[in-house]
This record gives sequence, C-alpha cells and structure tokens, in this order.
Amino acid sequence: MVAVRDQLHDLDNTDAVIMTFADPASLRRHATDRQYNLPVVTSPDQSAYRAFGLGRGSFRQIWGTKTVKRYAEIFRTDGFGNLRRPVDDTRQLGGDFVIAPDGRLIYAFSSTGPADRPSVDDLIAAINRDQTA
Repeated sequence: MVAVRDQLHDLDNTDAVIMTFADPASLRRHATDRQYNLPVVTSPDQSAYRAFGLGRGSFRQIWGTKTVKRYAEIFRTDGFGNLRRPVDDTRQLGGDFVIAPDGRLIYAFSSTGPADRPSVDDLIAAINRDQTA
C-alpha cells in the first residue's frame, strides 16, 4: 500500500496533515500504535470539526456494515491486540479537505460514516485542478 505522503511527494506546495480530536495523551499512544507517516494535529474541543461543518453520526451511520466489516478484518489479522475500547467521541464524523496555499478551500468531503473516505486520486485531482487554474 502506497502511503498518502508518497503519493503527494511529486506535487508542488503540497503537505498532508491528519486532524484528530483526541487529547494529547491518547494521541501519543495512538500515534505510537499506528506509526503515522504524516504530521498530526489535534482539536480536543472539536472546534475544527465544527468549523468545517462536520457533525455527529447516528448509531446506524457509525456502526453500519462497513464499520463492522473493518473491525472483523482487524480481528482476523491481529486478534484483539489492536482493538481497544474507544475513549473518544465515536459518533464524530470526519472529513477530508484540500486547502490551497493561499487559504482557499478547494475540496471538501464530509464523511457519512467511519469507512466513508474519498480516494487519494480524488484529492490529488483537486490539487492538480487548482495548480493548473
């Protein structure tokens, strides 16, 4: 699997950042487990999520078939070793955004559940469209 950072490497003026609302202590533990290859910033009060219009999902949105399948994959691969009881807001929906160097929002994707994400190709296409405009 090619890392997002590697796919963005050839694009000029492009950086990727992971945003989370985890408190700094749990973020350090989680980042150690996940070995992120991107910078991680946190918004513990979830104000950044509200600023981007990201709401909270219903139980059905969060614990739908895709999420259950993902946890089943983790269990099959790692057993219970990487599964932990959630301590953060499991209903907070995420999103993916591309912000141009001048601060303009040029791409926005609001997730409808934890497994709902755009492809990296979609993100790169948004960057390319802006760089050629």
